[in-house]
Amino acid sequence: MSAVLDLDTTTNAPPPASRARRVMPGFGLTLGYSVAWLSLIVLIPLAGVFIKTSELGFDGLLRVWTDARVLAALQLSFGTAFVAGAFNALAGTLVAWVLVRYEFPGRRMIDGLIDLPFALPTAVAGIALTALYAGNGWVGQWLTPLGIKVAYAPLGIIVALVFVGLPFVVRTLQPVLAEARVELEEAAATLGATRLQTLRKVLLPTLYPAMLTGFALAFARGVGEYGSVIFIAGNLPRVTEIAPLLIVIKLEEFDYAGATAVAAAMLLLSFVLLFAINLLQAFAARRAGRVR
Repeated sequence: MSAVLDLDTTTNAPPPASRARRVMPGFGLTLGYSVAWLSLIVLIPLAGVFIKTSELGFDGLLRVWTDARVLAALQLSFGTAFVAGAFNALAGTLVAWVLVRYEFPGRRMIDGLIDLPFALPTAVAGIALTALYAGNGWVGQWLTPLGIKVAYAPLGIIVALVFVGLPFVVRTLQPVLAEARVELEEAAATLGATRLQTLRKVLLPTLYPAMLTGFALAFARGVGEYGSVIFIAGNLPRVTEIAPLLIVIKLEEFDYAGATAVAAAMLLLSFVLLFAINLLQAFAARRAGRVR
């Protein structure tokens, strides 16, 4: 009898973890396929940038990175992308709030127009913005007498980056706002909280991670933006010349190592900034979890 029981327990025992069947088989094949494509599309090209840059040597690389024109272009690209991303984080939150929380005529049409920068060629957007904000444009002719110069100035770059980066913030925040619990806002109002207190204590802690994600996406898009910027920027060296344009100029001059050196600087700076943003996002997510 004991032998039978031992046999039953042995046959009914679950198989070892190494032999357990997965619900979705093929993990090894799909992982290898993903790593192969990631290497071909991302890792190998990025490695090629640094390999080509190494031809300059440390002294040559330092000479390129400390060049006044390169420093001005990097500062302009990252500075305008940061300002545009910060503006989009606020404006995109407001737009997403209106589209999610209110019903009004034309809401679906406005919601569809948010995706227009995704479909519109960036060069077309740059030409349209330049025609609109130039000194004789529909909007520029009213701003010029006030001393506000948009086209062919750093402000024009910010306007172009706001245009191409806004959808990233709106589309990131819309699902979060749709899932937000309205009961918490009603409970806060019942307990006597003002609208500002409800916004600061109830809504913003849950929105911070999504806002940071949208900001990171808009910032990353703005740093590498080219088509919509070159028309409205004016492309004056050390004034309105962005880093991607400087890379193209160096390529046209057959200075391939110099072009990859500028690209490597952009990659390193972008990695550091995005890493810091991800840390802030993780901290905001943990804080939002404690608030809940």
